[in-house]
Amino acid sequence: MARFNRIQVALTMERTGLVPLFYHSDVETAKQVLQACYKGGARILEFTNRGDYAHEVFRELNLFAAKELPEMILGVGSVTDAGAASLYMQLGANFVVTPVLREDIAVVCNRRKVLWAAGCATLTEIARAEELGAEIVKAFPGDTLGPTFVKAIKGPCPWTSIMPTGGVSPTVENLTAWFDAGVTCVGMGSKLITKNILKEGNYRALEEKVKNTLQLIEKIRNEKVG
Repeated sequence: MARFNRIQVALTMERTGLVPLFYHSDVETAKQVLQACYKGGARILEFTNRGDYAHEVFRELNLFAAKELPEMILGVGSVTDAGAASLYMQLGANFVVTPVLREDIAVVCNRRKVLWAAGCATLTEIARAEELGAEIVKAFPGDTLGPTFVKAIKGPCPWTSIMPTGGVSPTVENLTAWFDAGVTCVGMGSKLITKNILKEGNYRALEEKVKNTLQLIEKIRNEKVG
């Protein structure tokens, strides 16, 4: 059962502005990544459902988070059917992210009041996801849609909360473009948790990178308000 309800998840996404995401087949490596992100200030993380037996890694990771990282909200991404969503919720997933809009996933997540974020690439998909109860929608693929897509959506639909994934990097220019366009938060994968960091096991560098990214997001938001 999820330790955090959908409102807590949505508020944490909005408050921090950053959802790190990654996949790794090795449990111990995954724990080190999760802990480094936590030490860097992240309080939410998406473990992507990419490899064989990924759910087994997720189970160990979620048990670790519950014991050692009490404020960490761990969810799952790259979920493409209701069966997978149900499996991960049995393992305590606090939110479910999909690359596509699937109504069967909406039904099983809503039944357990678990936040789900559907991958959408059109306003029609976004509207349907919101009608199905989505608190936040995932603009995907972000590198194709770009900040101009978000700005265009926010015009007629200012109530829509958008999280782009793909095409997001921890630079001033990139993050400024996204947040100026009106995103609620950003999902960031390989540009944040890089192959070199994983290869070298430099988790201290990851901690600093997460910390700096969160500070940069806060600075951009403050400047926008000002």
